Amino acid sequence: MSGRLIVLCGLAGAGKTTLAKALEADGAVRMCPDEWLVLLGFDIYDRDARIAVEALQWELTQSLVLKGLTVVDECGVWQRSERDLRRRWAREHGAHVELRFLDAPVEVLMERVAERNRALPDRAPHIDPALVAFWDERIQRPDADELALFDPPARSDQAPTAEQGS
Repeated sequence: MSGRLIVLCGLAGAGKTTLAKALEADGAVRMCPDEWLVLLGFDIYDRDARIAVEALQWELTQSLVLKGLTVVDECGVWQRSERDLRRRWAREHGAHVELRFLDAPVEVLMERVAERNRALPDRAPHIDPALVAFWDERIQRPDADELALFDPPARSDQAPTAEQGS
């Protein structure tokens, strides 16, 4: 009995958390490293803590998917090797695996991050919008060939068709 793994790829401001929360509202389990880091009292830029949290979340994700649940992996997976690892694991275990790539021009991403920062409480972790431009040069965006290696989104995650109603 295998579930479904939904891998979200994108930079800060691309909409990963917004999409992940919508999928969570439909019953998926959401894995968000930033939220866990904050809840555990770590700085979101603490590299060692991030590595540990992401490893723990990946271990938990595998267990939940094998139990038949849908899990949304929200860590960003900027490198193809990270996406390949998740896809290969899912295929080896007979799980449905989707890659959702969210992107926008870097100027738009920077403005979204700045707007989000303005709306956050004072003690909440803020992301420097200038980092988005730095990260934009480092992400390996999936191309059409890579996207084709993944399953299409489940029909329940798509906009209703005329047959389904609204």
